[in-house]
Amino acid sequence: MSDTDSFIDEVNDEVRRDKLYRLMRRYGWIAVVAILLIVGGAAWTEYQKAQERAKAEALGDAMLAALRADDPATRAAALDKVTTQDGASAAVLALLRAAEQAEAGEDAAAAQTLDAVALSPEIPEIYREIARFKAVTLRGAEAPVEERRQALEALAQPGAPLRLLAIEQLALVDIEEGNAEAAIARYRSILDDAELTPDLQQRALQVIVALGGEPDAEAVAAADVETAAEPTQ
Repeated sequence: MSDTDSFIDEVNDEVRRDKLYRLMRRYGWIAVVAILLIVGGAAWTEYQKAQERAKAEALGDAMLAALRADDPATRAAALDKVTTQDGASAAVLALLRAAEQAEAGEDAAAAQTLDAVALSPEIPEIYREIARFKAVTLRGAEAPVEERRQALEALAQPGAPLRLLAIEQLALVDIEEGNAEAAIARYRSILDDAELTPDLQQRALQVIVALGGEPDAEAVAAADVETAAEPTQ
């Protein structure tokens, strides 16, 4: 390579460096801002996570402290003083309070607590469904049959999370009214459902037999397999 070519290359390199420096002076602040935004965003995200974790831990501690009381009425009163702004946490708190109220014999108060959860639009639907179901079963025979049947039929709609449990309760309402055939039919529909659990399967088979019905042989065989598969204590 000649001296002339070498000189030209050096000049070109110098020109490119000058252009790069000018670009960095003109637009370098954009890169700095971008880095600051990324770092700041990550720090803010971690701060928010830490805040949420602290709130959850504080709520858990408050709930555990309330549940350490000796009698259920005191536990229910203590849970009533615990506050939370989160819909799911508020639902769990209310369900716990309703359980303690029911254990203390305050069924009416427990039902009111459950009704408040079921009617709150700020609470996730799954918790509202649980509250509706527990309210119906808690009131039991004290509520009119048609009122219970209507509430349970709403919970037994296809796709509902507590559908099979609601159908089981509807079967119990049929038994209460002396309609054994309708109850057996409901229990058989439960046995044919793909979402059937082993415990519900056992209950359904037992009630069908108790009502004088003949359980499906395949269902009995499946129940025997489930029983044999359970670990021994």
